[in-house]
Amino acid sequence: MPGLSEKEKAGCAEILQSMEVTDLLALKDTVTSRMVEVENVQEAIQAILSYSSNAEELLKRKKVHRDLIFMYLARQGCVVPPSSEKHQLISRTLQHWASHRVVIQEAEGSVQHESRQFTNSNSNQEISHSIDYQSLGEQFCQWFYKLLNSQNPLLGQPAQEWGPQHFWDDAKLKFCYTIAEQKLEEYAGAELVSLRLKALVKDEQLFLHPNLERTGMKCVSSPHGLVVVAVAGTIHRNSVCLGIFEQVFGLIRAPHGNNNWKVKFVNLNIRGQDVIEEGRTSRMLPVLTLNNQELQRFYS
Repeated sequence: MPGLSEKEKAGCAEILQSMEVTDLLALKDTVTSRMVEVENVQEAIQAILSYSSNAEELLKRKKVHRDLIFMYLARQGCVVPPSSEKHQLISRTLQHWASHRVVIQEAEGSVQHESRQFTNSNSNQEISHSIDYQSLGEQFCQWFYKLLNSQNPLLGQPAQEWGPQHFWDDAKLKFCYTIAEQKLEEYAGAELVSLRLKALVKDEQLFLHPNLERTGMKCVSSPHGLVVVAVAGTIHRNSVCLGIFEQVFGLIRAPHGNNNWKVKFVNLNIRGQDVIEEGRTSRMLPVLTLNNQELQRFYS
């Protein structure tokens, strides 16, 4: 019996951890043919991993619902259409585990350093046209949404260090949302901006799923050091897609430290599923509607 690789064991364990206890125990009985007794959840997970022939077989089990796999991929930063069927999610998960390229990582690159600020991966590189701004924007979005989404209690994972330290003191937030009617909220100051964004995922239990493909994200830079990152994505509560969003960030490098980038402004526009135009549904990954010329208007 080939068993699971270490990466597959870690991923499957995370998925199993998010299951209802009754489903988990029923799955343990199925996998072990009721031959193994356990005393707690961790022993049940270990038994399931030990007696599963391979990861694909385990993911195909009826008790491993598609929503569990979808939310796992979302936490890993793997972009998939919310309407994907279970077999498609399994294929994407296996591909993710087989790949040596980790989409969201903290061990290497730009996501983390001692002060847990976002940095450019080349700490000695000066702001210039030689910087790959599209790559910088992708790295920032991976870092930002993983950090923000970790505040959602429904995900069942430890909340990472979120706070005003990631924003400039005079940071501004414009938050526009359209459900039945359009409403606009505006906040000024690092503390208020960080608290309002945190409330979206912690209190309202939303999950922001960005489209980091070329169609869903753009990044431009001004000659004066402002980097504008725009990204489109879907909004979820649990596995239910509530609508789509477009978010624009203004980033400026801090004057001291290893190329720390902090957020100068955030514009967030959310549209509920009931107001999305016909033909554009949760079955498609949202496409960013802003072009480079529109993004350059944020320079002023």
